[in-house]
Amino acid sequence: MTPDSEKSPKPSAEGLAAAAGAASKRGLPPVHLWNPPFCGDIDMRIARDGIWFYQGTPIGRPGMVKLFSGILKREGDRYFLVTPVEKVGITVDDAPFLAVDFTAEGAGRDQVLRFVTQVGDEVAAGAENPIRVERNGADGEPSPYVHIRAGLDALIDRKSFYRLIELGVHEMHEGKSWFGLWSSGRFFPVIPSSDLT
Repeated sequence: MTPDSEKSPKPSAEGLAAAAGAASKRGLPPVHLWNPPFCGDIDMRIARDGIWFYQGTPIGRPGMVKLFSGILKREGDRYFLVTPVEKVGITVDDAPFLAVDFTAEGAGRDQVLRFVTQVGDEVAAGAENPIRVERNGADGEPSPYVHIRAGLDALIDRKSFYRLIELGVHEMHEGKSWFGLWSSGRFFPVIPSSDLT
């Protein structure tokens, strides 16, 4: 047996998809419980607009993207696709998910904002799924996010963010007046009120 034949096979999208499919038969796989050996990086990238690429080509099958999104795991600043037996690194340009729509139920402090991602995940913003807004240092352009699960965020798309702003109110938060959003009994600051004058 040669040394090359003793090496593990290189991870492939097909192999990961098969493992993800088997593991996701009863909902989201328990990736937080899996700690397999790192098998290297795979040429897979999630663009800022939520499109998944494999070897430079967009993955055109929504079902395949949904399978991969179910085995996505974040460790520090890195993202991995994880199965019970392997872990491979992928590239994420910004956030791994894109929030493409939301609904608002109720009003004021009783309001609940429910977001849906490009792969069908649904969450209600609140204590466990906070909204945050980061600003670009160069031009102050806002980038809004909502937490989806286990350290994985969704960038809120522009059309949804514009609709969210219509629901914003001014509130005192940590001793300062903020323009922000209520959801599930929590206030999420977007921008200091003074920056709007």
